[in-house]
Amino acid sequence: MKKVLVIEDNRDVRENIVEILELAKYTVLAAENGSIGIQIAKAELPDIIVSDIMMPGVDGYSVLETLNEDENTAGIPFVFLSAKDKREDIRKGMSLGADDYLYKPFEAYELLDAIKLRLKKSDFLQRKFSKTTQGINSFFKSASEYLGMELLSKNRKLQEFSSRGEIFQEGDAAHNLYFIEEGSVKTHRVTESGKEMVTGMHGKGDFFGQLSLLNKSGTYLETAVALEKTRLLSIPKGDFTNLVYKDREVSNKFLDIISDSMAHLQEQLVDIAYSSVKQRAAKALLELHDKGFIQDSKQKGVDILREDLASMIGTAKETAIRALTEFREQGLVGVGKKRRLILLDRSKLQRIADFG
Repeated sequence: MKKVLVIEDNRDVRENIVEILELAKYTVLAAENGSIGIQIAKAELPDIIVSDIMMPGVDGYSVLETLNEDENTAGIPFVFLSAKDKREDIRKGMSLGADDYLYKPFEAYELLDAIKLRLKKSDFLQRKFSKTTQGINSFFKSASEYLGMELLSKNRKLQEFSSRGEIFQEGDAAHNLYFIEEGSVKTHRVTESGKEMVTGMHGKGDFFGQLSLLNKSGTYLETAVALEKTRLLSIPKGDFTNLVYKDREVSNKFLDIISDSMAHLQEQLVDIAYSSVKQRAAKALLELHDKGFIQDSKQKGVDILREDLASMIGTAKETAIRALTEFREQGLVGVGKKRRLILLDRSKLQRIADFG
């Protein structure tokens, strides 16, 4: 059963709230003032707190402020009870992180509805979703239930592409976000000088195409090509838009799931500006190893074009080849069938990536 902490200095009101919640099958903790409420909250970690604002000594605002300073209690949903109906009180409470307000006197169903909604929100936000097709579909289902409407379609199709098959081209109308269930994908752009610049090497569990869906022109900003037999889950742009713009909490949750590649792109730009070619080459090889493009065995991995590796590093092909040759001579990497790269000494390569 969910645990509710009620902080209310008026005995009659407090006992009435406790009775309503116990009849609704909640486990209820009660405190007659803010100080005791803080102690109970830290000791019991309730699922939600319902607190009066105007109380002698420590008021409701101070209770919320104090609990927000403790990482163990900062995320507990908080509902204020108030005899006032003033905008400044609402603004102050919301600025402190309150989730909802109830004005006295209130009906039992109003209290129960507010608690049910906030617990539902809390459960959704705390739930972890795996980066698998099943996990993504579970997220969409939970997000639809949380939003309380069938906003999200069920048209998330699995598509298969053969090696070197084009998924979309730079300038095409952007209709989908893609999730890699199996396989690997390279994304690249063409510079003004006509050279190909690799913008990403994506493996199983990665998303790509999200920046294009946020592009005002409505077109893909890059070209995507499968590097081997690849299976993708396509997420329609309409679903993406609803998740990003319909509700702030859902948006934050969704962006947290798909944001890895955005952060990685930013990191790449910093590396190009400040790291040596040798460091960037080591980082690129480690990244490719982490994503399964490079293996420790001659039988596995993906054929990485030296032009693509050079583009990832942000240097000329000849310079990239010289860095690879140096790594081979040091016994850090090898070359297997079809010129596939093999990682031989990860720890030494990591030291080069970290310290040059």
